[in-house]
Amino acid sequence: GIKKPFTEVIKANIGDAHAMGQRPITFLRQVVALCTYPNLLDSPSFPEDAKKRARRILQGCGGNSLGAYTASQGINCIREDVASYIERRDGGVPADPDNIYLTTGASDGITSILKILVSGGGKSRTGVMIPIPQYPLYSAVISELDAIQVNYYLDEENCWSLDVNELRRSLNEAKAYCNPKVLCIINPGNPTGQVQSRKCIEDVIHFAWEEKLFLLADEVYQDNVYSEGCQFHSFKKVLYEMGPEYSNNVELASFHSTSKGYMGECGYRGGYMEVLNLHPDIKGQLVKLLSVRLCPPVSGQAAMDIVVNPPVPGEESYSQFIKEKESVLNNLAKKAKLAEDMFNKVPGVHCNPLQGALYAFPRIFIPSKAIEEAKAHKMAPDMFYCMKLLEETGICVVPGSGFGQREGTYHFRMTILPQIDKLKILMEKMKDFHIKFLEKYA
Repeated sequence: GIKKPFTEVIKANIGDAHAMGQRPITFLRQVVALCTYPNLLDSPSFPEDAKKRARRILQGCGGNSLGAYTASQGINCIREDVASYIERRDGGVPADPDNIYLTTGASDGITSILKILVSGGGKSRTGVMIPIPQYPLYSAVISELDAIQVNYYLDEENCWSLDVNELRRSLNEAKAYCNPKVLCIINPGNPTGQVQSRKCIEDVIHFAWEEKLFLLADEVYQDNVYSEGCQFHSFKKVLYEMGPEYSNNVELASFHSTSKGYMGECGYRGGYMEVLNLHPDIKGQLVKLLSVRLCPPVSGQAAMDIVVNPPVPGEESYSQFIKEKESVLNNLAKKAKLAEDMFNKVPGVHCNPLQGALYAFPRIFIPSKAIEEAKAHKMAPDMFYCMKLLEETGICVVPGSGFGQREGTYHFRMTILPQIDKLKILMEKMKDFHIKFLEKYA
């Protein structure tokens, strides 16, 4: 009942596009609607290309119904569509539907792969190398599986780039207390928004090949690339272009999802993973493990199919689909630049270019007086800052300590998903708050 100095809480803490007002992609919703209620297949309100896709998906379902269990790996025709999509994306590099596993969002795939990779005890316990800052799914799953978290730091001074020398330092130090076997890469980065260069990806693959590491490539933001001169290169494509010595030996699992990109369909929990060079016996164990959860949500599988099999030129839905897709991505590019520019005008704040993904991760200066007060409240300084921001402005962001950061530096993660007019208001409020915060604790 206490009166707050704001009228609403702006949830800038999570990459939930539709919750922030983004409109669904019409074609995707049409196909899922047709699959969910097949009586609509007779309706003239739906375009033929949507009906064609819905019929194909339903034919792959038991009893022609989304309500039936599917194979543990997912519906066959959707896995075929995923393989075709990967081939198109990667300029003809072959993809085998048998290496594709449909998942409950990307998170489910990442968790499943880590489950089959973690083993041993004591110094032989599996070490999992993760970037710092990281997406907290990784630290949570590593902790749940009682594996060993091995941190490697991204280089904030160089736009959060990844340096192989840092990977080597991290690996060599970890060998003293665990068996590092897995290397996770998030590209484009979350929470840091960087897009890896092709050269960087080659270096990482060479390092993994040299050290016999299993590579996890989290590529859920592959459609979200904004900066000029930046381009998404999939780990799979670069691996194949490096030649058979690498492409036949490096174990790689890569992940994609319906939740990000231009779709923003988080609630459907649709995703896939492609797993390469897995030993046949291990592959058998993976399928067995996945069969425990029976199958991923079937409506999510249908949504994933539209992401990988969208309308093509010549189909009646193509022009509307492209217009909606480009509108979302162009908007995000504008918001990425707006957030970067506005943050860098605030004294005591520095924000690297938002090359991709859906977040800004600015570095904030916190005066020593505020650090002391945070300690008195038994809080991390950036948590203290973010709580003050929430209480005084209604803006909810996530402290950098939730993702990991170099000792003595402070950050927060903010999504760029709010509509442009709301984002401008949010940024102005943040600027005013930060200046007052510095004045109070200077």
